[in-house]
Amino acid sequence: QVQLVESGGGLVQPGGSLRLSCQTSRRISNFQSVGWWREAPGKEREGVSCIRSSDGSTYYEDSVKGRFTMSTNSAKNAIYLQMNSLKPEDTAVYFCIAAYGDDCIDPTFWGQGTQVTVSS
Repeated sequence: QVQLVESGGGLVQPGGSLRLSCQTSRRISNFQSVGWWREAPGKEREGVSCIRSSDGSTYYEDSVKGRFTMSTNSAKNAIYLQMNSLKPEDTAVYFCIAAYGDDCIDPTFWGQGTQVTVSS
């Protein structure tokens, strides 16, 4: 059984920053892709960012491009999401995911989620 455990969420003012972390119970290279999804109140879950293991290519959802940066540390089996210039519309539960397919489109494993609230 694969476990993904997120941390780093919290309350931040607009314009602020947060860094989410995800610890995986398996080597990141075991998956075709790893990434982050989020679910905002009243909205469907959406993919935020993704790294493809085969070539390290990274994808970002349009609304977070230039503000969010995803990275991984294979030695620590860790996945990160640096979020800068946060906006109230970034408020959501953020999920770490791992997939056996490319591009994080159909996640195989989900973390429990961490709440991010952007508010003054």
